[in-house]
Amino acid sequence: MSDGWEEVHYVLELPPRSPAFRHDAGDHMALARNPIYAVLHEACWADGGVTDWAAHRLRPAVFDEQPELLTGEHVFPWLFEELAALAPLREAAELLAQREWPRLYDEAALRANAVPAAAVIYTEDPYVERAFSEETAARIHGLRPWVTSEYDHNGLRVDGDRILSRLIDLARGRV
Repeated sequence: MSDGWEEVHYVLELPPRSPAFRHDAGDHMALARNPIYAVLHEACWADGGVTDWAAHRLRPAVFDEQPELLTGEHVFPWLFEELAALAPLREAAELLAQREWPRLYDEAALRANAVPAAAVIYTEDPYVERAFSEETAARIHGLRPWVTSEYDHNGLRVDGDRILSRLIDLARGRV
């Protein structure tokens, strides 16, 4: 994130097996504060089928051998055991991980969209490939994209008023 480089720098200065490192790196996504994110994160990518904790199943073994490696925004099942704030949601998260999801994204409906829409595409987003965002935007009839390098992945967090104002103006055809 554009506002997180300094924080990452200080965390990485700590010994990886130290209590300070585990504390500071343990909940970098603020899952205890925003538990719905943890519960729904993987499900939002399930475009048909069962996720069965895909991020955890496909995680290379090197992450077990080198705990200092970063895993981005992935949510793992063990977080629901290690973070006390998530423990009450463990069963719900497991049910969602085992749920047979229908297709969530209907390309025909997106192509037929009649509602004015706008989206921001961050050219330097470390989590979302720009080309995928542009392909998706091109499939949504009437969507007006704002392609910018001003923010990374967290534009709403660091400049929400500006981002939302610009998107509303785009959707209303004022920009």
